[in-house]
Amino acid sequence: MTTPRGYRDRSDDSLFALIGEIPELVRNLVVAEIDSAKSWAKKAGKDAGMGGAWFLVALFFAFWAIPVLGAMLIMILAIWMPGWLAALIVLVLLLVIAVVFALMGVARMKRLTRSQNPVQAITVDARIVKDAVDEH
Repeated sequence: MTTPRGYRDRSDDSLFALIGEIPELVRNLVVAEIDSAKSWAKKAGKDAGMGGAWFLVALFFAFWAIPVLGAMLIMILAIWMPGWLAALIVLVLLLVIAVVFALMGVARMKRLTRSQNPVQAITVDARIVKDAVDEH
């Protein structure tokens, strides 16, 4: 006898028959979960790829907005001074900003070289253990 959803009525099955079907049910459940995970990963990968593409488009327009901002700043400054002086001021300002960020990068890289590498730490520990074993 089947139910309206197509499932068999299991009320008359014996306990051993029900227990005997557990491996198949577990296998079906695992297969269904794996298929669900594959489907989710496929959808998540597609969404991540499209999101990354949209970020690249946004970065493209932001990249070209920066020179427009510089040109606008030069034009605004050119109202009060000659155009060449306005361009020179904007150039010097951008170079100062670049130097500040470069110095921040150099400082960060120096901090990286000052910290001990995990491989170096293991080497030092191994040398200490070896020296301790050699003493005994």
